[in-house]
Amino acid sequence: MTFTVTVRDHIMIAHSFTGEMFGPAQRLHGATFVVDASFRASELDSDGVVVDIGLASEVLAEITGALTYRNLDDEPEFAGVNTTTERLCQVIADRLAERVADGRLGASAARLSSIEVTLHESHIAWASYEREV
Repeated sequence: MTFTVTVRDHIMIAHSFTGEMFGPAQRLHGATFVVDASFRASELDSDGVVVDIGLASEVLAEITGALTYRNLDDEPEFAGVNTTTERLCQVIADRLAERVADGRLGASAARLSSIEVTLHESHIAWASYEREV
């Protein structure tokens, strides 16, 4: 059995892609994503929760805030990287896992088994990345 808690935010970014497969998206364009971060654990803590929803929301907002209103092409950490929806899912999930490791999501987060991040490009297309913690 697995319990899941999901919190939501959004990001608004600009970026371009390298590679013929991207067609017109090779040019600079904007994107707005709804971001869902799901935290999974096989057991609840002594308070009956997977993770503190308030802390999870705060940490996700911190991470999305560092990305939003940015041209990702200008960010050194993304140099030479196509910031596809899939790649951005991984970036956000990895940053969340770092916050778990440093205790920023509270003691209950020590029980987490995985984090999944889903970015919704629209109501008909989205991508996800799940990683162990």
